[in-house]
Amino acid sequence: EAIGEKVRNYKIGDRVIAFTRFGGYATHVITDAQGVAKIADDYPVGKALALGVQYTTAYFSAEMASTVYPGDKVLIQAAAGGVGTALVQLCKLKGCKIYGTAGSQKKLDYLKEQGVDVAINYRREDFSEVIDEKIDIVFDSIGGKTFKKGFKLLGEGGRMVSYGAASQLDANNFFSKVRFGLSFGFYHPVQFIMHSKSLSGVNMLRIADFKKDLLQHAMEHVVKLANEGKIDPHVGGLYSIDQLNEAHAALENRGTMGKIGITW
Repeated sequence: EAIGEKVRNYKIGDRVIAFTRFGGYATHVITDAQGVAKIADDYPVGKALALGVQYTTAYFSAEMASTVYPGDKVLIQAAAGGVGTALVQLCKLKGCKIYGTAGSQKKLDYLKEQGVDVAINYRREDFSEVIDEKIDIVFDSIGGKTFKKGFKLLGEGGRMVSYGAASQLDANNFFSKVRFGLSFGFYHPVQFIMHSKSLSGVNMLRIADFKKDLLQHAMEHVVKLANEGKIDPHVGGLYSIDQLNEAHAALENRGTMGKIGITW
């Protein structure tokens, strides 16, 4: 509805996705010009929401913080979620063999539909025992013991990309938080050097604050891939603002697949 006097690449009336940091539950937001990307007027709103956050995070993780190579063997934790789905689709474009974890049969079926080669129910199986080969790259959003087991699966030249620590939600007091922190394990640079392994952490809020050009690069590229039909976000549900409690409950109970969004 309005642009700053120095903004040149956008005009009033353009339809865009925007990176809002916090404060996204609003009918209007103000954001930096490098935190937006143009989208088509007829592109579905739920899928657009996924591009603006989950797919941007996935693209940065798979193409900028680290690199997925054709034929890589990839493990994606919580693969049925928004970022997980995006990573699956990006890795399929490279012809990777994909292992993906999820917590229900419905989600496992969904993962197979998305192209996951080996779908693992983490509630019934230990992924570190199911996988019997070395992994090239692990995408981890769980943290704790899951991170530690994933790191052990990496082969020579393996990469670990960590972009979350969802399992900390179960740590509800000081001692459990300490145990959670210790459960990641301890690492020394020599471990990485001797086996040519690497560890990357991804926090898109920090990228938005200090590397705006990289944020915009990622946003524009996922829009390009969507326009070319190479990626297709899955929308697990759109809730009205009056259903905000239900939306958060669905997330907290891990009952969602793909992207969910709030609309006015």
